[in-house]
Amino acid sequence: MTVPVEISAWKPAPFALNGETVFAVGDVHGCAPQLQALLDTFATLPRDGKGKRRLVYLGDVIDRGPNNIAALKFWAEDEAARGVDRIDRLMGNHEQLLMLAITGGPYAAQAESHWLTDRAGGGKVLAEMRAAVGDDTAPLGQALLAAALGERIVACLNEMRSHATVGNTLLVHGGLDGQAEQDEFLARPWTSLTGARWAWITTGFLDWTGGFNGTLVVHGHTPPIKHFPLTGQEDPHLFLHDRLGLDGGSAITGIVTAAEIQDGRYRIFKAGTLN
Repeated sequence: MTVPVEISAWKPAPFALNGETVFAVGDVHGCAPQLQALLDTFATLPRDGKGKRRLVYLGDVIDRGPNNIAALKFWAEDEAARGVDRIDRLMGNHEQLLMLAITGGPYAAQAESHWLTDRAGGGKVLAEMRAAVGDDTAPLGQALLAAALGERIVACLNEMRSHATVGNTLLVHGGLDGQAEQDEFLARPWTSLTGARWAWITTGFLDWTGGFNGTLVVHGHTPPIKHFPLTGQEDPHLFLHDRLGLDGGSAITGIVTAAEIQDGRYRIFKAGTLN
C-alpha cells in the first residue's frame, strides 16, 4: 500500500542555513512505511541551487509503533542511499532509555523499567528483536541488539548525537530551556537520564516566548495533543517564537511529520493517513 505524503506550501521564516537544504524528520516511533514514504519523497525533489542537502533525524525512531526494526533499517541507511550529503542521527529520549538499559551504569535498571512500560512502548522493540533471533526469552542486552539489528544499526545507535547546528538553527529532540545557558544545557550527557533535558524538556521550552538568543530551534518529542496545552497553537507545526515542532504523533495518529528547511523558508511534509 502506498503511503500518501501531504506537502504544505512554503512558509517564510528567518532560517539562515548557509545555503544548505535540511530535511528534518520528527518522531517515527516504529512507523516504517511512513518514514519510507518521506525519504522517497525527498529523493524526488529537484535540487534548488548548488547547496548541500542534509538529512536530520530528530530522535524517537523506535517504540510504540508496529515496525521498529524496519524503521531502524531506513534510519541507518547512508548518505548515498538517500541522495544527501550528510545525515545527522540525533538521540531521542526513547533511544536514550534503550541505550542506558543495555550499557549499564547507575540508571540502567530505572531506564529499562521505564522503557518497558506500555506508555514508553519499548516492549514492542524487545518483542521484535526476540522474534528476529528466534528466542522469545532472550535477555535485553548488547548481544541481543547485535544479533537482531546487525552491525550497521548498532554502530549508528552508538554514534547518535544530542544535537546538530546549521547556521542559526539548532536541531534537537526535546528543545532548549529558555532560561539556561545553551552550551551547558546541550552538553549534559545522555548517561544522566532525565538530566539530559535536551531530550525530555516540554515546560520551560514550549511555553517560553522570549526566544533563544538568536537561535532557531527545530525539534520533535511533543505530539500535537501535548503541544497545544503548552503553546495554544492550533497548528503544532507552525514556526512561532523561534521554534518549529515536528512531532506528528506517529504511533497514535498514523502521521510522521518532517520539514524541508532552506534559507528564509520551510515547508511541512506529513506521511500517512489520520487514524
